[in-house]
Amino acid sequence: MNKSQKLFGVSLLALMVSGCAVSSKPIERSASEQRARSDLQSMYKDQEPLSGPLTLHQAMARAVKYNLEGRLKIMEEALAKRQLDLASFDMLPRMALSAGYVGRNNVSASSSQSVETGTQSLEPSTSQDRDRRVADLTMVWNVLDFGVSYINAKQQGDQRLIVQERRRKVINTIVQDVRSAYWRAVAAERLLKQIDSLMGRVDQARGNSQSMSEQRIGDPVQALAYQRSLIEATRQLEEQRRALSLAKTELATLINLPMGTNLTLATTDDYPVPELKVDMARLEHEALTSRPELREQDYQSRISAAETRKAMLRLLPGLEFSAGGHYDSNSFLVNDKWADYGVKVTWNLFNVLSAPAAIDTAKAGEDVAAARRQAMSIAVLAQVYVANANYRDALRQFKTSQELADIDGQIVGQLRNRYQANGIGELDLIQGELNTLQADLRRDLAYADLRNAYGQIFASAGLDPLPNEVQSTQVQSIATALASREADWAAGNITTPVAHAQRQ
Repeated sequence: MNKSQKLFGVSLLALMVSGCAVSSKPIERSASEQRARSDLQSMYKDQEPLSGPLTLHQAMARAVKYNLEGRLKIMEEALAKRQLDLASFDMLPRMALSAGYVGRNNVSASSSQSVETGTQSLEPSTSQDRDRRVADLTMVWNVLDFGVSYINAKQQGDQRLIVQERRRKVINTIVQDVRSAYWRAVAAERLLKQIDSLMGRVDQARGNSQSMSEQRIGDPVQALAYQRSLIEATRQLEEQRRALSLAKTELATLINLPMGTNLTLATTDDYPVPELKVDMARLEHEALTSRPELREQDYQSRISAAETRKAMLRLLPGLEFSAGGHYDSNSFLVNDKWADYGVKVTWNLFNVLSAPAAIDTAKAGEDVAAARRQAMSIAVLAQVYVANANYRDALRQFKTSQELADIDGQIVGQLRNRYQANGIGELDLIQGELNTLQADLRRDLAYADLRNAYGQIFASAGLDPLPNEVQSTQVQSIATALASREADWAAGNITTPVAHAQRQ
């Protein structure tokens, strides 16, 4: 090969390599803007509008129906169902269909040679046309493969049930998050107006004090100390406002409302204290029976046991049945259409060598699943007792905060009387009102913690906040079902009438 030929070969190779190179173009901003508009439309699509003040159970219902994480779990459950349907097809026989045209550029001919003399004993001849049309339909069914596919389908069914348990857990978590955010938002609704009003009065007092300082009225040190106290009061009010201002945003996110929605909550003036009427023994039993994590481990144990059966099944020889129909347009054939069938035994002898290790591995998986379930059971029981302890502690803290709020309310009433009688200055009244506001805030946040701790007891016991069947998918219908379920728990009835696995 001369130099020019080598150069041509290298150039041709470089051209081929450059032609196979793959490059990726950056996504244009217009495409991202289109995606953003599409996401905004789909995130809040087909939602029932708010009508009137939002109650706790309506907020829970909207979260259950519209929360995007909950929607994701529903999609995962639907995917698991389709995977189960797909796995069921693996139990069917293998059936292959082929049809086409076969040709060659010369004749398929052959002759024979004597094995004794080495001479040609037959002149070259052919028994096949150069161009043919062929078709085959073959079905093969292996009994061993059917058994393995059946077990795989059962395992896929357990995987679908695991997805259902994970969906139960997500719904329980969403409901608990809404409960916590809702009561904090209620505290914000009650107190933010008071905070804003008091901040306005503080700003006005600061302005009056600065004006007096500029006119050199009174002791400058006392004036500066007075202004400093007012600034400190403003700082405390701003901290309280910041702690409450995000509560409604968090709630709106959980129930999938567009940001900036004017959200009004159904607040009440009283603070009903939830009472636990279920003994711990029943809660323990329900937790070990119903917690989604433990039920998931039950299914994992079944999957591991099925792996052991598959490993043992692969030790057996496979019985294979086959049948097929064929067509060949070859003019030399006496019968251009024919059917064949057969039965044969197949056995991979290497499976006999690897089977003991596979069986030991599968059994070890069963042992690990059982140990994991037992360890998780201990953790679940601990969570039930921790939830009960948190409820008792939250109840004590709320009662203490309520008593302090009542006393501060009486104090500020006395301070207002003295201020109107010119017995005290405005700073003393503002400080008293600030103390009362802080006491009200602590009381409302303690009440939110109490309601959250009360609900956490039932969540730790694995109780579903929704019954197995709801009359309709309307928000109010779901809210009614949630309220009815909580009313049963409040009365001490935590019986689960239907198995969780039947939930659709």
